[in-house]
Amino acid sequence: MGRLTTHVLDTAQGRPGNGLRIEIFRLEGEARIRLGEVVTNDDGRCDAPILEGTDFIAGEYELLFHAGEYLDRQQVAGDKPRFLDHIPLRFGVANAEEHYHVPLLLSPYSYSTYRGS
Repeated sequence: MGRLTTHVLDTAQGRPGNGLRIEIFRLEGEARIRLGEVVTNDDGRCDAPILEGTDFIAGEYELLFHAGEYLDRQQVAGDKPRFLDHIPLRFGVANAEEHYHVPLLLSPYSYSTYRGS
């Protein structure tokens, strides 16, 4: 069964990005349909897959990471507005029977992602 997972790592502090709010959207043409919201646990992961089973279908998705809220809670200094506040990651799912792992490596001034395993 396919599923969607994520993992947030705070590369500036060298630890998991816990308590980071993430919204999930399915993109259908110009429409952006909100499917839900999760918050990362102490390990920077979600307690369950973000999407799985019949909710996880081929198509285009967006994970919206609320990085500014997280950085504020961590008391990370920075200019206002923050350089990175909301980080949208858009990606395609070609085969919904596979595991799509979309991690975020985060610092106050940069981020990166990849398709993990």
